[in-house]
Amino acid sequence: MVSGFENIQLYTILLVVVAGLAAGWVDAVVGGGGLIMLPVMLMVPGISPVQALATNKMGSIFGTTTSSVTYYRRVGPDLKTAVPMALIALGGSFSGAVVAAQLPQSVFKPIIVLALIAVAIFTALKPDIGGQTLLKHAGHRHYLLACLIGAVIGFYDGLLGPGTGSFLVIALVSLMGYAFLEASAKAKIVNMATNAGALLFFLPHGSILWGLGLMVGGANMVGGYLGSRMAVRQGNKFIRIVFLVVVAVLIIKLGWDVWQENVLHAH
Repeated sequence: MVSGFENIQLYTILLVVVAGLAAGWVDAVVGGGGLIMLPVMLMVPGISPVQALATNKMGSIFGTTTSSVTYYRRVGPDLKTAVPMALIALGGSFSGAVVAAQLPQSVFKPIIVLALIAVAIFTALKPDIGGQTLLKHAGHRHYLLACLIGAVIGFYDGLLGPGTGSFLVIALVSLMGYAFLEASAKAKIVNMATNAGALLFFLPHGSILWGLGLMVGGANMVGGYLGSRMAVRQGNKFIRIVFLVVVAVLIIKLGWDVWQENVLHAH
């Protein structure tokens, strides 16, 4: 069993712990913690991209579980919607991970950047969106839409990953009519399932560095607990602001990746 601590220096361990705390906090509020965690994981000496992704998934499931429980106790999200959505998202995430092993991720990044820009403009131009829960659908249509969102975003998480929590939040707010706080609470339950789905794929391949993953998980739990408590205390306006900041950072990060892969490599 590989721990991930071979040839790792103390300052790198400290950096991983701090990144784990920050990622847990961001994930708990709006999602997108992988933005912080993955680049730091890739700085660990001798770690491969697949090991970094798998170990990050293992660590982040601790954080998403902690924030899910905290949200459930303080917000009480509707589990009749969240649980089927999460189960379908788990299957979608496993399928996405299978496809990710076969396809180059650079194919999808330009599409994701455009989608994120659309999400940012939509959220910025509609200041009242997500202020309160006003459900747009009832009965079977409501649950069918929830499951469809779970399947699509679950597949995306297994396939590529960055911004999964943010996509979940904006889909729940814009397509279903939830307030930001309620959407974040549900998104955490679904995100926990998508992490589990990807892990089911990674576990048999032996890609997880267990020691490093448990350390990231511990830091993620603390960050997730603090983030979810702050989100509940500060409410919808605070979550909306953090959401826009995270989406903006995602656009810059993925846009830079696309530029490097398609423009710089072409010269």
